[in-house]
Amino acid sequence: MPKEVMRNPSSVWHPYTQMSEWDKFTEIVGGKGMWLIDSEGHRMLDGVASMWCNVWGHSKREIISAIQRQSKKSPHTSLFNLTHPEAESLAKKLVSISPNMSRVFYSDNGSTAMEIAFKIAIQYWQNVNNPARTRFVTLTNGYHGDTFGTMSVGFVPAFFWRFKKNMYKTIQIPFANSYRIPRKTSIEDYYEQTLERIEKSLSRDDVAAFVMESGAQIAGGVNIYRNGFQSKIGRLCRKYNVLFILDEIATGFGRLGSLVEYTAQKSPPDIVAYGKMMTAGYLPMAATLTTERIYKSFLGKYSDMKHLYHGHTYTGNALACAVANQNIMLYKKTNLIAKIKKTSRIMSRRLEEIKKIEIVGDIRYKGMLAGIELVSDQRTKKPLRFAKSVNRVVFEAAKKNGLYLRTLGNILVLVPPLAISEKEMNFLIDGTIKTLKSILSERRL
Repeated sequence: MPKEVMRNPSSVWHPYTQMSEWDKFTEIVGGKGMWLIDSEGHRMLDGVASMWCNVWGHSKREIISAIQRQSKKSPHTSLFNLTHPEAESLAKKLVSISPNMSRVFYSDNGSTAMEIAFKIAIQYWQNVNNPARTRFVTLTNGYHGDTFGTMSVGFVPAFFWRFKKNMYKTIQIPFANSYRIPRKTSIEDYYEQTLERIEKSLSRDDVAAFVMESGAQIAGGVNIYRNGFQSKIGRLCRKYNVLFILDEIATGFGRLGSLVEYTAQKSPPDIVAYGKMMTAGYLPMAATLTTERIYKSFLGKYSDMKHLYHGHTYTGNALACAVANQNIMLYKKTNLIAKIKKTSRIMSRRLEEIKKIEIVGDIRYKGMLAGIELVSDQRTKKPLRFAKSVNRVVFEAAKKNGLYLRTLGNILVLVPPLAISEKEMNFLIDGTIKTLKSILSERRL
């Protein structure tokens, strides 16, 4: 068993964790490729890409070299009144891979990238003399971050219900995954009804923007959109002169099989946010991109006060920009997207084996993402429950099988590093099967 460290001497408060459940935490002291290494030298395959962001594994020589090179020049210089080559180069790269986008605003993480998108949208309408447009329309179970703005727009009830009274008002369109749609309603009818509700909301004259995750909802339940759904929403936004904001923080850069997911969805946005895999999981960074039309609305005399009042200490951090530049070059050099498509076919095929396990109610997947919904009864679809959290139970069982796994409630999420080998993908699926079967056996005792 991996050596663990007692929590009591530690001052660390862990994210999304009921601390009373954990007396100790496995101590990770290194990483080699797709594997995490603990303080006793035991290895766990990183089945969640270190919170969905790792691309090449944990020891990619080219990425580490980029950090070292840039650190010898300047680790960080401000973008307030200044610029630097890495920020300029990265902006050009991001615009070149993002059809219809022309400007890049840097930030530190996905939540702030989306907050920037919201601020840009609201101020855009003020700048073009239509200040009544202040409302956001979005889908329930869409997730955009943990700050108050992102919680307001991406309200996931299980996560954020305690803060509801403190959030600003948005228009939430009911939207469930395919496994949880109302009984006696076909999936085709459900999507049509959802689009009708969206159109009704977009016809209001106070709507600033429609906001959604691009390609799939992940944190809200791994909900993969049906073909054409996102593009139809984009067309509705154009019809009613509403801005279209896409969140590709977790779904872009190859996670769903496309470098830029909105190109696969045929749904060009007005504003798009990137993060997570943009720096391959090596340094914190995110970016918010806009069209030239949006950008130009912020131009004018200083006295017009049209410019965007937003900025962070580490906006455009040189080390992070250098990593992102190297990362994008590696995507092209290694033809990573083609590799992802090949490896994801193995994942898709092997997931069929998992469907046969008694506690598995449904599996939803696309590209290098899979959500395995765990139930105590397949007929009633009742979610699997334990005295401890499902996350704790799955984590402990997976660790015994050489995997690092985590759940979203009762949904086990497989989100491996994108460059995972075929052999390691098979190890991940084999270990997941063993993990679920061991959990099932323990429930029967």
